[in-house]
Amino acid sequence: METVSESRCFGGVQKTIRHASEATGTPMNVGIYLPPAAESGPVPVLYYLSGLTCTEENVIAKAGAQRIAAREGLAFVAPDTSPRGLDLPGEHDDWDFGSGAGFYVDATEPPWKDHYRMYEYIVEELPRVIAGSQPIDTTRAAITGHSMGGHGALVIGLRNPDRYASISAFAPIVSPTRCPWGEKALSRYLGADRGTWADHDASLLVTRKTHPHEILIDQGTADGFLAEQLKPELFETACRDSGQALELRRQEGYDHSYFFIATFMEDHVVHAARAINQAC
Repeated sequence: METVSESRCFGGVQKTIRHASEATGTPMNVGIYLPPAAESGPVPVLYYLSGLTCTEENVIAKAGAQRIAAREGLAFVAPDTSPRGLDLPGEHDDWDFGSGAGFYVDATEPPWKDHYRMYEYIVEELPRVIAGSQPIDTTRAAITGHSMGGHGALVIGLRNPDRYASISAFAPIVSPTRCPWGEKALSRYLGADRGTWADHDASLLVTRKTHPHEILIDQGTADGFLAEQLKPELFETACRDSGQALELRRQEGYDHSYFFIATFMEDHVVHAARAINQAC
């Protein structure tokens, strides 16, 4: 494991590490903010999953999560969005597929299946890596994310409610089986059989698996991807039908950018901290 960078921030430390991943077979970068409380012992963690084209750097630099994480005593962990450095055929051809667009699934189709295993990486390997190297208690965790990462947070949280005290998301892709981004990614990573896609669609998954804590979603009404790609009403209806507690906040005039994320980041960190504390 290598420490790529490390800086003092709000009394804690913002660092980026690089480690050899068993899941992806590549080096993976992870952004980690350790609050001042980590100097006294292991702290709980909020995982943040980023969206299309992002690396671990975007949220570190743009979202302003460190100040709130320092106050709440949470580590803030932001992994990269896909394996890097493979140069697989077609991997870099499209901005919304391949490099920077792992979609938090374990691919079953060649040439992706040996490396694009982001679900396994997030759920299994990443907690082991940070628990073994950082003052972080991964048994006290929550998860959030943006866009593609919001999809990842919803699906991972719903499928593993015992691992994450809360779930939240910013402008998530709530139904990848019913939007162009998702159909493109799932068909290439998982194959043409749409029956295999259901476990990666939060709006379908929540009809079978619910989470004990209220889910928080913020969605900007001026988001250019709202109608075609995001479709929050599908998840809203599915939650109502299944009894899943949901707070879906439609934020007037906000778009899909990190200005939107930074505006509401505090609420999501607090949402996670309260749920973790209640679960203890």
